[in-house]
Amino acid sequence: MEPEELTKKLLAAKKEKGLSFSSLGKVVGRDEVWIAAVFYHQASASQEEADKIVSALGLDPDIAEMLTECPTKGLGPVVPTDPLIYRLYEIMQVYGMPIKAVVHEKFGDGIMSAIDFTLKIDREEDPKGDRVRITMSGKFLPYRKW
Repeated sequence: MEPEELTKKLLAAKKEKGLSFSSLGKVVGRDEVWIAAVFYHQASASQEEADKIVSALGLDPDIAEMLTECPTKGLGPVVPTDPLIYRLYEIMQVYGMPIKAVVHEKFGDGIMSAIDFTLKIDREEDPKGDRVRITMSGKFLPYRKW
C-alpha cells in the first residue's frame, strides 16, 4: 500500500471511530502531533505503538507493520536550476533512497545533521579527467518521540 493510501485509510478509520489525534495520543502515550506525523508517514512507530494505533482504529493488524517503516520525510521536490547544484540534486535523485536505506540499516530512523556537519571538497587527479571528491560528515540525530 502506498503511503498516501495508508494515510487515507488511517484518517477514514479515525473519523469513523470518532477519535482525535489527542485521544489516540493518550492510547499510545505520545503527543497528538507525533501521532499525526505517523498518519502522514512523517514518523515511524515502534511495533507496540503501531499495534495500539491499529487496535484503537479497528484496522487489520497487518497495517501496523507499515507504521513501523522508516518513512521518506518532506513535502516534495524542488528542482534547482544552477548546473552544478542540479548535478548534486541529480545524484540525490539516483542515490538518495539507497543512501537513506543504508543509513537506516546502520543507525535507525533519523537524519544526518546539517548543523553538526562538515563538508570537504577535494580534487582527484585522474588520467581520464580530474574528479571532484565531496566528503560529508554529519552527526546522526535519531528522531525524538514525545
